[in-house]
Amino acid sequence: MVNPGDLCVALVAGEASGDILGAGLMRALKQHHPAVRFIGVGGPLMEAEGLLSKFPMERLSIMGLVEVLGRLRELLGRRKKLVAELIAERPDVFIGIDAPDFTLSIEFQLKQAGIRTAHYVSPSVWAWRQKRVLKIREGCDLMLTLFPFEAKFYEEKGVPVRFVGHTLADTIPLQADRTAARAEIGLPADSTIVALMPGSRGGEVGRLGTLFFETAERLLAARPDLHFVLPCANPARRAQIEALLQGRQLPLTLLDGQSHLALAACNAVLIASGTATLEGLLYKRPMVVAYRLAPLTYWILKRMVKSPYVSLPNLLAQRLLVPELIQGAATPEALASTLLPLLDDGATQTEGFDSIHRILRRDASNQAAEAVLSLIDGSLSR
Repeated sequence: MVNPGDLCVALVAGEASGDILGAGLMRALKQHHPAVRFIGVGGPLMEAEGLLSKFPMERLSIMGLVEVLGRLRELLGRRKKLVAELIAERPDVFIGIDAPDFTLSIEFQLKQAGIRTAHYVSPSVWAWRQKRVLKIREGCDLMLTLFPFEAKFYEEKGVPVRFVGHTLADTIPLQADRTAARAEIGLPADSTIVALMPGSRGGEVGRLGTLFFETAERLLAARPDLHFVLPCANPARRAQIEALLQGRQLPLTLLDGQSHLALAACNAVLIASGTATLEGLLYKRPMVVAYRLAPLTYWILKRMVKSPYVSLPNLLAQRLLVPELIQGAATPEALASTLLPLLDDGATQTEGFDSIHRILRRDASNQAAEAVLSLIDGSLSR
């Protein structure tokens, strides 16, 4: 067991999702080892758990190639200084939480300096840029994965790995209360409700918003009893969506956030490929997945991506569990005709979802904490 004395854990998270995972891991570590102290970089949730953040996490939260290039000198400078400080302070372990472009290099340098390292949330190396696994193997003593298919990939590549499960699977109930969710957000109790989830980023909504609304109009023509709900990620997305709705007459309720309530309340969901598909799976809602990219981006990625599937439900099932309509295949007619049967019979999907939910429901934060403490103990081979 880890000695009862002071334990120092360094963590770096680069965005809000990492802040959530980091805070959960810190809470679990404190339960196992009350004397632990935390250093590194994190957001408000990690700071509330006791992290002394060396600079604001927001300085790492950058989207887009142009934005990264504009801040590259700052990012490299911060990373260099952070590595020097961590080598001087010599924590018992360093944990990079997601943000692989920033944290994997830190892990490599710290491991070279004799500090144990772990990475929490696998990059998508199983899908594209698979040679990155060589850098991970050199710099990471332990990979903590959210999904079992990721752990299998790392085992085959000779990287020490632990599948810990997903915190969302722990927090979302196995059976969501549809009636209570509808009452909370004022949706009709007796309607068939379709959730429309065209993404949380402006580019996604720009490419998918009109497509989803045209699909909804076709669904409504076939099923006049339908009602729609759309959770808006933030005020900017709400304004964008309201502009796209101008001139349309849809029985649609817009929500500010509350995506989990929308999923709990609906009968089925039309959804953009991304993390939200995992949430739809955990709420056991039949879904059709759609996505469109800029033509050049799609052309490039189609030649780089090795996976036969793009959506998490299919990656987790390792089969085509949910329909994926991508790029030119994503038309209003195709989406509507694919979704309509699921309004009355989505049992094949939801039975698969339930099985996956139970596999992912492993008390992830506690599993991750136990794995990290085992690494510190030296019981995991480096």
